Amino acid sequence: MAGTFEDWRAICETKARYCRLMDTKDWAGWADCFTEDLLLDTTPAGGYRVEGREAAIAKVRESIDQAKTAHQVHNPEVAFVGPDVADVIWAMNDRVQMAPDKQSEVYGGHTGYGHYREKYVRCDDGKWRIKSTQLSYLHFDVHAPG
Repeated sequence: MAGTFEDWRAICETKARYCRLMDTKDWAGWADCFTEDLLLDTTPAGGYRVEGREAAIAKVRESIDQAKTAHQVHNPEVAFVGPDVADVIWAMNDRVQMAPDKQSEVYGGHTGYGHYREKYVRCDDGKWRIKSTQLSYLHFDVHAPG
């Protein structure tokens, strides 16, 4: 099933906002990128699985609210599986420098390269939002504290 170019562009803009709003710590704006029943799964990256937008925002915020972060996504592979549903794979890289109180003796942050595997849905207001997201890494460089 084929979506329109406007659908493809709107999905790409949703993910661009996702990156910018997370990195600028605009949590209310970031929350608007997701459906209320969001499934956040970072277990392939050694993380956690959280159900529900509010719980997912709280978990991410607890981890990186004071961190310096930079997230970039590239090369979207968009497969429309219905008029209002798309599966998308993004190549990604992230750089995270944890806040001093979140660093350990061996972990001050990381630079990672991998993929997001996501499901997008067009909501009743016409906006495309992320319904599920899964993060996995292919390469992960740990940075020393400090």
